[in-house]
Amino acid sequence: MLELPADLGSQVAAALREDLGSGDVTAQLVPPDQRVRGRIITREDAILCGRPWVDETFRQLDADIRLEWHAADSERIAAGQELVHIQGRARAVLSGERTALNFLQLLSATATAARRFVEAVAGTGCTILDTRKTLPGLRTAQKYAVRCGGAHNHRIGLYDMVLIKENHIAAAGSLLAAVTAAKRAGTGKPIEVEVESVAELEEALAAAPDVVMLDDFTQAELSAAVALKRARGRAVKLEASGSVSLERVRAIAETGVDYISVGALTKNIRAVDLSMRLEFAAS
Repeated sequence: MLELPADLGSQVAAALREDLGSGDVTAQLVPPDQRVRGRIITREDAILCGRPWVDETFRQLDADIRLEWHAADSERIAAGQELVHIQGRARAVLSGERTALNFLQLLSATATAARRFVEAVAGTGCTILDTRKTLPGLRTAQKYAVRCGGAHNHRIGLYDMVLIKENHIAAAGSLLAAVTAAKRAGTGKPIEVEVESVAELEEALAAAPDVVMLDDFTQAELSAAVALKRARGRAVKLEASGSVSLERVRAIAETGVDYISVGALTKNIRAVDLSMRLEFAAS
């Protein structure tokens, strides 16, 4: 089972504060003891993700609300499928409807995108990675969704990997100086350096970081980079990045790179089409 983000509860609390404000004035029109039964269905095929956020949404509103799930996170779901049955007091269900659906449709969209990329490179030995191009405040949620889709997380933030890019190199004076400074710092964190040409890759291989990111390399340049690494006998991993589309990703993987990072997994997504349908008990 995938580990849930430690800040899941606070993400839900923030979303409910944003939506409820001083109180749901429309839900107050419903009698306080009115009961409701409902279900969430999907209108399209997808990979399910976000169950714990839905559970937490209704738990924070009314712990007596009962949810019976018919699909698990990471599972394929089909158009028309019932995902969960909900039962409880109508006011709380109505107040939590949009927040619950927002989490479920967003995270399912991220998981679905990740699964498509993973399936596109199946058999190549290449690993699909996400990036930090996430929605503010929901990074750990989207990173969880990426894992639900079968892809892997790159760094979570600026604290768990040294990633040396163009401006860091300029500030240090050279690529070698930047990598040397990172090693001297002794953080124990993996060191990755970004290069923009095969010539820069030569310098990076000499500096011996853990990973070299090949930024916006052409197909021919990617193949040349892999050949150069092998010729130099380096254990460094190669990561392709930039302008990665679903149509192009398998060809990139077949060059022999170890990783492909894809910002679109969390950035360029369209929410999965979900719907909550309610039936109110007779008063």
